[in-house]
Amino acid sequence: MTEDSLLSPSWAGTEVSSLTGDQALLTALLEAEAAWGEVLAEAGFAQAADAQALRRIGSDPRAVPGLAPEELARAAVGGGNPVIPMLAAVRAELKASGAGDSALHRGATSQDILDTALVLMVNRAGAQILADGYAAAGGLAALAQEHRSTLCAARSLTKHALPTVFGLRAATWLDGVSAALKDLERALSRLPLQWGGAAGTQAALVDFAGAEEARGLTEQLAARLGLPATGRPWHVQRQPLLQAASAVAGLSSALGKAAGDVLMLQRPEVAELREPTAAGRGGSSAMPHKQNPVLSTLIRSAAISTPGQLSTLYSAAAMAQDERPDGGWHAEWAPLRELLRLTGGAADRARELFGGLVVEAEQMAHNLRLDGDLVLSERLMAALGPKMPGGKEQLKDLVTRSVQEGRSLRELVTESFAEAGAAEPERLPELFDPADYLGRAQEFIDSAVHDFKEQNDQRTR
Repeated sequence: MTEDSLLSPSWAGTEVSSLTGDQALLTALLEAEAAWGEVLAEAGFAQAADAQALRRIGSDPRAVPGLAPEELARAAVGGGNPVIPMLAAVRAELKASGAGDSALHRGATSQDILDTALVLMVNRAGAQILADGYAAAGGLAALAQEHRSTLCAARSLTKHALPTVFGLRAATWLDGVSAALKDLERALSRLPLQWGGAAGTQAALVDFAGAEEARGLTEQLAARLGLPATGRPWHVQRQPLLQAASAVAGLSSALGKAAGDVLMLQRPEVAELREPTAAGRGGSSAMPHKQNPVLSTLIRSAAISTPGQLSTLYSAAAMAQDERPDGGWHAEWAPLRELLRLTGGAADRARELFGGLVVEAEQMAHNLRLDGDLVLSERLMAALGPKMPGGKEQLKDLVTRSVQEGRSLRELVTESFAEAGAAEPERLPELFDPADYLGRAQEFIDSAVHDFKEQNDQRTR
């Protein structure tokens, strides 16, 4: 079941929307209960038939009265979380089917089940985010290589600064995205099972199984769910979840930076980039001539929104007082899901954006020429200033005249040497060539693309 929102186009209709929906969360809640029941049954602490019945319920919750997400949402008001009414519905179904509840929730508490379900949701949504994020990064790597020689203006504080190549700009975007993807992979791989019992001591579990067996049962549950085991519960120490959430937000920020640049470069007065087009996308309700940059806009919208979701998670973690928070834990749930959805939507849109971005190389060259030779003033002051008949001060004056009179700086420099009866430096033509003042741009492009490909290869091995 996909839960779209009229007010959330940044993630509506994406795979992550479905993976974080109420039905997906309910499935994860039931999966945690069923996996625990199976672990207990295998250890002789529950009946195998009861564990099997619990697994059957989890495989088709829609067939169980009272297990519809909307019903559980309403009933959750009674206990403050959806696990309590879910357990009531499951117990009723077990009784109606003739099964017992020996495998249901024994030694566990609501927070164990909900935290574990949230971890499963984060991992599954995170896997989709990574897939889309790596596809988007692959598009950036291709752009970096294809446009390694496409000259354009680097901009500093909105103004033309120096010549660069578009390939380096794409490689810079790639660096941010690939670093964020690596952080997210690491955080997801370390997000462990949370299983502490009513007060984080596993007292109920130890009471019927013993301390050594309790440790083993917890490790078996983690393995069954495909999660790292943890030596201790983290039910009121929310760092594992914060690390994963921070990594998710980091990817959104990296994509947002790239999308913000793309938006600026698509402005008609700049016109250096164009988004890929698709039927029914980018139109205006009032101005038929417009083709709006919707993909970039939605990515940037997500990047603007994610810090607010993350800050709520940090506030909630700081307020996780005692051994069961009175509101802090509850405050995590909605922003965590929205954070996943926003970043998932951004990664999905970025995959399409960077896979089909149109680069207007001629317009980039045109814009670079707008400042004429002045875009090379840094180089000229260092290399040419000492050789001018009047020194660096004369060259500064010529730069000022070039701006005021609209004349070519090269022309003014040539006149100055002629008037002084001095010979022009031999390197003068190349000093005024923007393609000859790119520093280590090619090396940086190669390095960024190489590092990304190596990272992607390691992931797919």
